[in-house]
Amino acid sequence: MAFRTILRFIVPLVYCSALLADEVKLNPSHPDRYTVAPGDTLWDISGKFLKNPGQWPLLWSYNNQIRNPHLIYPGDTVYFSMVNGQPQLSFSPTETLGVSPSAGPCVLSDADIKSGRTSFATSAEGKLQPCIRESATAKAIQLIPAEAIQKYLSLPRVLGQNELNAAPYIVDLAGEHLIVGNGDKVYVRAIDNPQTLTYSVYREGDTLKNPTTQEVLGFEAKYIADLTLLEPGDPATLMITKAKREINVGDRILPTSEQEVVLNYFPMPPEESIKGNIIGVLDGVTQVGLYNVVVIDKGAADGLKTGHELSIYQRGKIARDPYSQVKNDEVQMPDEYAGKLMVFRPFERVSYALVMQAQKDIHVLDKVQTPE
Repeated sequence: MAFRTILRFIVPLVYCSALLADEVKLNPSHPDRYTVAPGDTLWDISGKFLKNPGQWPLLWSYNNQIRNPHLIYPGDTVYFSMVNGQPQLSFSPTETLGVSPSAGPCVLSDADIKSGRTSFATSAEGKLQPCIRESATAKAIQLIPAEAIQKYLSLPRVLGQNELNAAPYIVDLAGEHLIVGNGDKVYVRAIDNPQTLTYSVYREGDTLKNPTTQEVLGFEAKYIADLTLLEPGDPATLMITKAKREINVGDRILPTSEQEVVLNYFPMPPEESIKGNIIGVLDGVTQVGLYNVVVIDKGAADGLKTGHELSIYQRGKIARDPYSQVKNDEVQMPDEYAGKLMVFRPFERVSYALVMQAQKDIHVLDKVQTPE
């Protein structure tokens, strides 16, 4: 599948300037220092110092040492202090072992490049000796674990009514195969004037509805496989290049999506007031927790964009009051704060979002809204 990949190494100066009027709410139990461990994310680290990890751009902006928080590595130490009434972070990178110019082969480290090293090994004749460029092999930490959402960045898809049913469909499998796989051919009705050579196979999934009004918001199309067009026509001949599930006659064909894929995110609250609900969970899990992907009933039409964060509220239960003078009296309990999520793929009427923080059990039909 072909994707246009955007690498956003964020230096959020403009946004941080707009946030300076906001008060940074510190985590009451924040440490004085923290050493980054393998598997940590920028969100995890910010949560150790901040009550709301989404304010991380503001906290990083108060220091002049951590110029790019995306270039922090496991083993590095972050220090917390208050300077002139403002929280500040300082930074101690993992020490690398240097090699003396006179003690064997010349090794040029990343630290040498940054410091502008000018002393190098020379031969007996006074000529400069070649140096080995040594770079760190550890990966810099990410804002979120990219693997948690990688497979949802382009697949599956949410379509409008009849959009999938109007698409070309597989009419037969080539050869004597009952089950086809990579390298096999399929025949598809009516691809006479192709606009692309790459297609994906989809099958009808869940119908996404507003839980209050039952209004249909979209139809999930489950991804099945990737195909390459060999011969247009009616039927057209296509070859399977990657199959995730068994392909059936009747499965629908859509051009491969070439939407932008964002690998780094800049969480921020929506500009508009959003109040919605969790209406589904991807991957078939029943208990929603940290880094699970959920579907919410708000999308681009409601003002949601990639990176928007929302608070999650556990829907209050209805409790029977046995002491009330009213027979069978019931009381609606208040909603309880349960965590935060970040939208990473908004559609027109719904969005996919990653649970970034979970303080309580989260369920389908729990509420989401713009953070207070």
